[in-house]
Amino acid sequence: MSDTTSRSRTIMVVGGGIAGITAAVEAAEAGHDVVLIEKSPTLGGRVAQMNRYFPKLCHPTCGLEINYQRIRKSKRISVFTMSTVANVAGGPGAYKVSVKTAPRLVTPACTACGDCAKAATSEVANPHNYGMDTVKSAYLPHTMAFPMRYVIDPSVAGTPEGEAIKAACKVGAVDLDQKEETFELEVGAVVWATGWRPYPAENLTAYRWSDIDDVLTNVEFERLASVDGPTKGRIVKPSNGEAPKKVALIQCAGSRDLNHLAYCSRICCLASMKHAAYVREQLADATVDVYYIDIRAHDKLESFVQRLKRDPQVRFIKSKPARIERSEAGGPVVCGENTLTREIYAEPYDMVVLATGMQASLGADGKPSFAADFDDYGFVFAEGESIAAGVASGPLDVSMSVQSATAAALKAIRAVTA
Repeated sequence: MSDTTSRSRTIMVVGGGIAGITAAVEAAEAGHDVVLIEKSPTLGGRVAQMNRYFPKLCHPTCGLEINYQRIRKSKRISVFTMSTVANVAGGPGAYKVSVKTAPRLVTPACTACGDCAKAATSEVANPHNYGMDTVKSAYLPHTMAFPMRYVIDPSVAGTPEGEAIKAACKVGAVDLDQKEETFELEVGAVVWATGWRPYPAENLTAYRWSDIDDVLTNVEFERLASVDGPTKGRIVKPSNGEAPKKVALIQCAGSRDLNHLAYCSRICCLASMKHAAYVREQLADATVDVYYIDIRAHDKLESFVQRLKRDPQVRFIKSKPARIERSEAGGPVVCGENTLTREIYAEPYDMVVLATGMQASLGADGKPSFAADFDDYGFVFAEGESIAAGVASGPLDVSMSVQSATAAALKAIRAVTA
């Protein structure tokens, strides 16, 4: 483009997880205006839903809060939550973007006092806990929410309950008449930090996640172990609330499988090692069986695996289980063949955790033509004009996502200053 005066130096980051936040603050602190778009009511993404994360097994608070402070202090970052990109046209230096914002039914005047929740009588599924429990129809998404503002479920709009919620707000922050809005932006670069979603466990019909209560996914188990999760951090069986004595962790549940996800999601093995550690820390008498194809532990994290292998109450079984059956008591029974011994097994467990893989959020429901170039699996192919940060580009852990996001910010800066 020869007319440089028409170029925009604003950078748009799509996705407010750890990668999107990192890309936004790095670009802003380098002197560029940034628009951060996030589809959920709060920033933080999947990291905010973790109990702990590698390499130090920190609580997400430490990593996220530092970046939230950077956002608060910056005058260059504009954050739009409950927003999605509807269309992108143009090219580097002159993108025209259409953004849709869903109604929160609560204005920025909200002080997070909680009076609206006290007035609410109905409950809805809690998305932060993957639907494992419920919250009031007027709710704070989670204890670390940023922005710290309540959300009102649209089901109460136009009802007596909605009016009671509105009347309870002393600062007049409840607006039940809010509608979906669309606004336009002109930006010089777009960073796709749209992250990932867990592969749907209901697709793995042989593993009975849909109809055996004590079969969980790895992300559900992570919430179960979290102090702000559905059980306040107690690892218990969903079926009866009792602590499990025998737990199975099944690796590659849907991953490295041409019928589901053909690729390795990189983080699943280590996430399961972490889950084995959770069980052993909290339940001294419990045993853990890890069913694996092979254990993939990158870099220095191999030592974490070796620590668990030295634990006599953690057993590693080289096998890809064929199916899960229901016992007469209603619990899960893992069935398959031990690859090393050729033994056919049918082992009953109190709880089974499926290590489901990472699926690209942006490409999972069909690849939008306006977004970017995609690889065969729906991840953004970060070549040419496309800029991707974190898991939008492929499976990564948290530290790798942060590194990727910093690189994406630099690429975006170069695009708007070319």
